[in-house]
Amino acid sequence: MRVDDGVALNVAVGGAGSPVVLLHGFPQTHLMWRHVAADLAADHTVICPDLRGYGASDKPAETDADVYSKRTMARDVVRLAAALGHDRFTLAGHDRGALVAFRAAMDHPDAVTGALFLDVLPTLDMWDALRGVSGAVGFHLYLMAQPPGLPEEMIQAAADSFFAFFLDDWTETPDAIPAELRAHYLAASTAAVPSIVADYRASAGVDVDHDTADKEKGNRLAMPVTVLQQDWGASLGYHAQGLWSAWADDLEHRTVSCGHFMAEEDPRMVADEIRALAAR
Repeated sequence: MRVDDGVALNVAVGGAGSPVVLLHGFPQTHLMWRHVAADLAADHTVICPDLRGYGASDKPAETDADVYSKRTMARDVVRLAAALGHDRFTLAGHDRGALVAFRAAMDHPDAVTGALFLDVLPTLDMWDALRGVSGAVGFHLYLMAQPPGLPEEMIQAAADSFFAFFLDDWTETPDAIPAELRAHYLAASTAAVPSIVADYRASAGVDVDHDTADKEKGNRLAMPVTVLQQDWGASLGYHAQGLWSAWADDLEHRTVSCGHFMAEEDPRMVADEIRALAAR
């Protein structure tokens, strides 16, 4: 479905009821929501797109910094929902999708009735948290923040191993991502190296500018917000709930025991949290 400047998003839609939009993370596609979407479809219209630059969605060239800004990607999502007949919806995002969801909630508060963020920090707080040797966990963020050329060349030289590292290292439940899904994620990511790098590069540039402007103006998330995170705070030296509280007044923050890919490791828990948020 075409949403912006000729860019088309691959999207799966199912169920009936109040709309819920689910945004995938890295290095995945909309299929990461397969269990959660099937659960929610019993009483919600569930919309699962591949973000621009990922999966089967279009991958426009990075002709300027805004092509893969979270502001642009968020606009894609809002326009997609509107094209499907939904001007207001509950929004959930994981990882990169959570950053898109954050920007959508900031820029389009009249559209987003509630926001769920899975295992992520807002962009400004993420960069502040990654310091000293503990910041090595985010090595890929610094690699993909570099100017065009070198990061793409390095990742393409060993793309399968690069993306597999995150799928394997960040999963605590070994069978949460079956072999056929793992192969799908690797193939989709390997085919999208330039656009994935562009997405990450934007988070070290234009996305920082947008978030900084909001912080300086005192802009906050106006809707109910739920955040589910692993307990990264002790190792990285930050208080996650405190950081999120600076952005949202109506906040539910929970630390969970599963790995990073929680929509696949504990889909019932994630579906229950989305359903509860949508009911508020």
